[in-house]
Amino acid sequence: MRQKPSEAISIFQGRWGKKLQKISEDMPIGVFDSGVGGLTVMREIMSQLPGENILYLGDTARVPYGTRSPETVIRYSVENTQFFISKGIKLLVVACNTSSSVSLEVLRERFPIPVIGVVEPGARAAVSGTKLKRVAVIGTETTINSRSYERAIRAIDVSISVSGIACPLFVPIIEEGWLEGEVVALTAEKYLSSIRNNGADILVLGCTHYPMIKDVIAKVAGISLIDSAIETAKEVKGVLAERNILRQGKEPGEREFFVTDAPEKFSRTGERFLGQKILNISKISLGV
Repeated sequence: MRQKPSEAISIFQGRWGKKLQKISEDMPIGVFDSGVGGLTVMREIMSQLPGENILYLGDTARVPYGTRSPETVIRYSVENTQFFISKGIKLLVVACNTSSSVSLEVLRERFPIPVIGVVEPGARAAVSGTKLKRVAVIGTETTINSRSYERAIRAIDVSISVSGIACPLFVPIIEEGWLEGEVVALTAEKYLSSIRNNGADILVLGCTHYPMIKDVIAKVAGISLIDSAIETAKEVKGVLAERNILRQGKEPGEREFFVTDAPEKFSRTGERFLGQKILNISKISLGV
């Protein structure tokens, strides 16, 4: 029987062996983060792929992930993905650097859908951008301690030196909506003043929250910044095209948002990340 053009049959290697999965181009993309930071990635996906249906999950009851143990982050990430699987997504974007750093391979092994993180696209952009072969990365404690960016960058070019700086206060500051002013400026100066002396010419924003304070970061660091959101969206487009499940030539896609706590605060703060009003928010429970 001939397949409809809007459907594809894909075989993925799952935890319990190969699974046959029918995927339609009209099925949504799932995007998750610990809070609002992943909306910077969603915004870029919407820009590059306006016809795609997108579901976003902000695990606001358990934000931030960056101070959690790797085992806890993996558990949270699996629970997030199980929720999306129940919604019938065709592709998952882990729009959280902490989760991408420690849980990506677990998710790819366990679930029968393509899983894209933000570390690998950011690493490729850093390799392309550095002229001095010295790259600095800022992120949460878990991301920096995992050395995921160092591995990803040096897997492409072993001659590049990579230094990491943990910035644990940035996420809670940004989640509170403090995107400018004395608090964020002093915090950035404390974390980033050393970058001016380490010889790096590229600074990777190793957390999807950080683009919201990139002007402050750029002023303190004084070098070029890499935001992986653009590269991640390009990878999403490439994977969907390769599997023949791009949603093209149709009306603009639908967007739906889910949070695990404080939907009003998410809507208020998230609008600044997404660049537009956030409607259609549902509060859900995970891990119970």
